[in-house]
Amino acid sequence: MAKKKKSAGPAFDPEFMEKQKASLRRKIRQVIYFNEKEMAAIDEYCSRFNVTAKSSLLREAIMERILKELDDSHPTLF
Repeated sequence: MAKKKKSAGPAFDPEFMEKQKASLRRKIRQVIYFNEKEMAAIDEYCSRFNVTAKSSLLREAIMERILKELDDSHPTLF
């Protein structure tokens, strides 16, 4: 007897996907100021490595540092 094929219905729930998108939407704005030397360094980096989206570069760098610090300073039992 041959195995029964599964139906080709949607593999995901559209309602779940919409909730997932909504939870990742950025709603909070944060402003940061740089001096001339810092901005020149950022511009040099972006031009050298062909970075077009500075906001994502800065967001990734900041979050990487924050998550590393949180991981390094987690509470221990002993």
